[in-house]
Amino acid sequence: MTAQRSAALAGLRVLDLTRVRAGPACCRILADFGADVIKIDAPEGLDKNAGVSGARHGYDMLNLHRNKRSMTLNLKSDAGRDLFLDMARGADIVVENFRPDVKTRLGLDYAALDAVNPRIILASISGFGQTGPYAGRAGFDQIAQGMGGLMGVTGFPGEAPMRAGTAVADLSSGVYAATGILLALTERARSGRGQWVQTSLLQSQIAMMDFQAARYLVDREVPEQAGNDHPTVTPMGVIATRDGHINLGVGGDGQWQALCDALDAPDLKARRDFATGAGRTAHRGQIWDILRPIFAVRTSAEWIDILDRHGVPAGPIYRMDEVFDDPQVRHLGIAQSVQDPVRGEVSLVGQPVDLSRTPAAIVSSVPDAGADTDEILKGLGLDDARIAELRRQGAL
Repeated sequence: MTAQRSAALAGLRVLDLTRVRAGPACCRILADFGADVIKIDAPEGLDKNAGVSGARHGYDMLNLHRNKRSMTLNLKSDAGRDLFLDMARGADIVVENFRPDVKTRLGLDYAALDAVNPRIILASISGFGQTGPYAGRAGFDQIAQGMGGLMGVTGFPGEAPMRAGTAVADLSSGVYAATGILLALTERARSGRGQWVQTSLLQSQIAMMDFQAARYLVDREVPEQAGNDHPTVTPMGVIATRDGHINLGVGGDGQWQALCDALDAPDLKARRDFATGAGRTAHRGQIWDILRPIFAVRTSAEWIDILDRHGVPAGPIYRMDEVFDDPQVRHLGIAQSVQDPVRGEVSLVGQPVDLSRTPAAIVSSVPDAGADTDEILKGLGLDDARIAELRRQGAL
């Protein structure tokens, strides 16, 4: 059965000028919830970022650019720029993640868009912000992870800084940009005016540091690397079992008591120096030394069952194949199928938020570059002769 496009953002038109990951992640949210997202691809040979996310029908492009239409447009040509501005007259949202000066050089900055459509919302995602001493720098996820503090607290104490295993700064900036767009749309319903939404990888990464960042700002305490241990709560971290490892999460005094019951360890439960969170953290090494030989005698599955029956948070540590084989993950349905003209039926990562009446849906795979150019332009009122002329001029 073919999935039906979501109605949540139906009627909104988005011009997607983004590349690589942060911008496409933002536009993916809008597309999955039903907006008409038009991916503006550079004509063949003009895209400097070609191949950064792999082959057009490779896993990354499939996952980032589903549910979109594609047209080619040479924004460096006068005819291409003029055509984009014509498209902006009837659009609701433009999303871009160029370096901050590029849109100004192209004549597609917020002032230019506002001049042709005062209701337009421009969302700009940059590495470091639209202004400031680093505004002109190229930004990549790992650079933002380092500058935003994530790598400084990741890894084991005394070892080299460690990057996270996914693009935290890129993906969070995409989510924040989409949030900003939705806020601007809500405000536009009252004022009738669009506005410029801005975020950056650096800002988003700092925001994702959350309590670690607040820990410094409020108490001037610089967080250190803590390996797999929670930085302030004990025992919360990874522990070895007879056949692998599990995550153990003892977050409060009641859970500590429940853990002692699960371990059938009344002497441990009676220790006053372990009775409070502060006491347990002060004796972190000692507690882990006590727990390790106990957990080593049973399998991960056995421990998770025992801990669950006692109300102690715990969970397996999966590789990706195990993630999607988990019964709860299958129940949630976050892996969603779609037909791709090259790969056949493939599964992609769905949206992690459910709406009761207008849920997200994946209805189409990544389009080939320019696959919808003629359809889009005819929808704007251009005839075959005019489209052919634009091709002759090098605009498409």
